[in-house]
Amino acid sequence: MWPSFDKPDAFGQHSNADIASLIGETRMLFTTLLSMQVQSSGSVSAENAENKVSDLAKDILINTPDEINYEQTAKIIGIIRTPLEVVLLQEIERYNALLDDMRTQLRNLRRGIQGLVVMSSDLEDIYTAVSDGRVPLQWLKAYNSLKPLAAWARDLTFRVSHFNTWAKTLRAPTLFWLAAYTFPTGFLTAVLQTSARSSKTPIDELSWEFFVFVEEDANATRIIREGGGAYVHNLYLEGAGWLRKNQCLQDSLPMELICPLPVIHFKPVENLKKRSRGIYHCPAYYYPIRSGSFVIAIDLKSGVEKPEYWIKRGTAILLSLAN
Repeated sequence: MWPSFDKPDAFGQHSNADIASLIGETRMLFTTLLSMQVQSSGSVSAENAENKVSDLAKDILINTPDEINYEQTAKIIGIIRTPLEVVLLQEIERYNALLDDMRTQLRNLRRGIQGLVVMSSDLEDIYTAVSDGRVPLQWLKAYNSLKPLAAWARDLTFRVSHFNTWAKTLRAPTLFWLAAYTFPTGFLTAVLQTSARSSKTPIDELSWEFFVFVEEDANATRIIREGGGAYVHNLYLEGAGWLRKNQCLQDSLPMELICPLPVIHFKPVENLKKRSRGIYHCPAYYYPIRSGSFVIAIDLKSGVEKPEYWIKRGTAILLSLAN
């Protein structure tokens, strides 16, 4: 007798793939149910809903970080700027624009709820999103994310802090958080440009070499920066686990859908014939929706399995998660 459903093993997938699929289906189910929910027309219920959204908007406003002082940072840096300083100023501009839009829209939303201004279609969309705990589409124009509103707001605070600390000290971070960059490929290009200038090598003759640390992040920060490049943390493996002892890929543990990676050194080197045997060119994506979010391919040791094994598993690196 044929089974009622096909196990992931039949398609060369890990048992965790079934869990991820069920989570996705459940999320879609509840999103559909939420969209079909009939809004209560009672005056008391409507007033309670408006008060709830107004309170949430006020809470977000209170916890929204201050804008970074762009003018002062640009003045201190001066006219002659390194590639990384250009990236810093660009990121400050983008985040300041987002923070300004958020404050303006949230204040107008609260005034609209109070009847002081007309609720435009944009404000109606923001009202619905805040009520449902979703990030308004207007704010997602800065960078893509699947996080719910509360987690997204906390994440935004950490992102702004990353660049605010850099702007105040004008010292590049020891560990770079790649997901914090709204345009991460621009940051990586700037790292290549910096190396090209220091070594007087044409940038098109440089490529990446990757070294995964054994140490935890806290210990990696004590390592003296050598050989240029960038030390990147807060990367996550999807579709595989990481064996620290041997610094290679391994099968995921049961119920382990995401595996944090140690610090990775992105080191620019002159184009050489790379060793491809036993190396999996792992694609890195900005967030869990992979279509259109590819950033870079990172070379990882494939371990006891061949690279084709991890290709079939859909193994990839994520810069940011959905929660």
